[in-house]
Amino acid sequence: MARLTINGAPRDVEVDPDTPLLWVLREQLGMTGTKYGCGIAQCGSCTVHLDGVATRSCVLPVSAIGPEQQIVTIEGLSPDGSHPVQQAWLALDVPQCGYCQSGMIMAAVGLLQQNGNPTDEDINAEMTNICRCGTYNRVRAAIKLAAGNSKTQAG
Repeated sequence: MARLTINGAPRDVEVDPDTPLLWVLREQLGMTGTKYGCGIAQCGSCTVHLDGVATRSCVLPVSAIGPEQQIVTIEGLSPDGSHPVQQAWLALDVPQCGYCQSGMIMAAVGLLQQNGNPTDEDINAEMTNICRCGTYNRVRAAIKLAAGNSKTQAG
């Protein structure tokens, strides 16, 4: 049994301690916004926040997460899609296929929480998520738009 705090609510899950958080979210709890991409923490599709830090959940065993630690998924970022990063994504039509976008959004929120006014170089260095459709220019523009709209709302 593991006790996790996800999107502000305590959750008990019956799971092997070595199970990656990604599979607990998707398979045990039905939170399918967090995506599986590579399974080796390279692509970023599985990005969630752990205590406010963008974290790749596909390689993070639940045994490494304490019950007091806060996990935020794309579902918990905002109840109605009103987070400034989500709004910037919509305004600039960032997604193409959309598969990587929940991880991209979570990574972008994490970046803006650390750096409220990132340069292109900052964004290029910190946004290491992979987008097979190549929407990187729109991602960069949306991050800058979100930074201008709000000096980062907590995720």
